[in-house]
Amino acid sequence: MKLFVASDIHGSFTYCKKMIDKFNKDKYDYLVLLGDILYHGPRNDLSLDYDPKKVSDLLNLYKDKILCVRGNCDAEVDQMMLDFSIEEKNILIVNNDKKIFLTHGHIYNENNLPPLRDIDYLFCGHTHRKLLKEVDGVTVVNPGSISLPKDGTNSYFVMDDDKILFYEL
Repeated sequence: MKLFVASDIHGSFTYCKKMIDKFNKDKYDYLVLLGDILYHGPRNDLSLDYDPKKVSDLLNLYKDKILCVRGNCDAEVDQMMLDFSIEEKNILIVNNDKKIFLTHGHIYNENNLPPLRDIDYLFCGHTHRKLLKEVDGVTVVNPGSISLPKDGTNSYFVMDDDKILFYEL
């Protein structure tokens, strides 16, 4: 299964569109979104081309391909705009016999692993910084941020088999 993993869109239509273009170009099985989809949040500047309505309209076209967890900036009203669920704080998936724990990252992250310790990967966002690190036998991977990076690159990663590769939009 080929996974395209992104986080922290924060309502940027420009970067959401670029992300979808990359997703379509390489024909991934699923688009995994690690939260903070529509709202920019009170601590963030407005993202480029901030338009949550257009972002929701675009993402809704891919509702059958999206796995999404709720971020700290996502709210109940956001769910009303989206045709795919953002209600789960955590999701456990299995890809090629590897257990992957999906979460936003404001609770579980490289400094606070989830209590479910038989996982192989922890995918989390929130920090807006790319990360690939092993912690207590768990590979922690953060795609960075699609729209508001704190490390200077609008980034995502892909998982193809057990390979993880980072890319810039």
